[in-house]
Amino acid sequence: MKMKRIVGMGAGLVVVAVAVTGGVMAMDDEGTTTITAYFDQATGVYAGSDLRILGVRVGRVESVTPRGEEVEVTLRVDKGVKVPKGAHAVVVAPSLVADRYIQLAPAYDGGPLIEDDAVLPAAKNATPVEVDQLYDSITKLSKALGPEGANANGALSGLLDTGAKNLDGNGKAIGDSIEQFGKATKTLDRSSGNLFDTLSYLQTFTTMLKENDGNVRAAEQQLNTVTGFLADDKENLGAALKELGTALGQVKGFIQKNRGALKANVEALVPITQTLVDQRASLAESLDTLPLAADNVLNAYDPAHRTLNGRTNLNELSMGGPLTGAAALAGLTPVDTARRKALPALPLPAVGTVYGTPARTATDKKGANR
Repeated sequence: MKMKRIVGMGAGLVVVAVAVTGGVMAMDDEGTTTITAYFDQATGVYAGSDLRILGVRVGRVESVTPRGEEVEVTLRVDKGVKVPKGAHAVVVAPSLVADRYIQLAPAYDGGPLIEDDAVLPAAKNATPVEVDQLYDSITKLSKALGPEGANANGALSGLLDTGAKNLDGNGKAIGDSIEQFGKATKTLDRSSGNLFDTLSYLQTFTTMLKENDGNVRAAEQQLNTVTGFLADDKENLGAALKELGTALGQVKGFIQKNRGALKANVEALVPITQTLVDQRASLAESLDTLPLAADNVLNAYDPAHRTLNGRTNLNELSMGGPLTGAAALAGLTPVDTARRKALPALPLPAVGTVYGTPARTATDKKGANR
């Protein structure tokens, strides 16, 4: 009985210990972040290896499990450590003999955080080059450049010899070239916005030319026609330009010799032109009535007797103003009235007319013009 009791107590203690250990581990994992990362290979990475950010330990590797051609590595990030969304994992080998660890990059500097149980695909992650791979690459390179490869006929040796001779004494020039190239790249980097804007404008311009290809071709053909015409008449054009040059030279000499007289004439024209401007209304009226007056003079001329025939309209003349009709007769004295009654009744021509051909008035002319 005692033996059974001891065994039962031991089993109970083991169960309690397991439960306590599991509870402690669960409490330790509370608030942490789990990340699953895939690699092409994970040589030297084991469960318990360090998980670091910028070389500082921030967690551990929980497990390493092969998954076909990839390796699944479960990472546990400590509580309170921030990892940016979009981070990637890198296997780091500090030296040939030191233990490897996994590092997350980049470090968090703001923005959204990575989610719990996030998955980092192998395409985003990286592993170091193994020593055997490096040796194998060096061996292949040496064979490719050796006597069984590119240097089979001494071509590589000749290239190196010629390059050494050409570069001898040009170290400073090469250094200056590299320095200037670095400055040029910095300038292009600072002006990247303007450079891309220029490229965008060039693209817009070329697109416009493409859309107006027909118009561009027509303009090109017309320009070709013009150039052909100028080429055919180049002798006449050259002679005309030569004569024009001679004429301009003579005009220049005339102006230089008569500068004072030309200046005086121009100054004398100033008051005349000013008068014309001031009297432009009168000049306009004169230009409107002078043709009418000339027409009336021609109508009044009698070619048979070589005389000018006409009469004056006295009714339009008055000392105090124009008098017409009964008002004009009212101004006559009794004697004038008697004399007027004694005169024989003669048909009077219309006002503003001449004997023979009716005269035109300004109103008639304007009406005709209209």
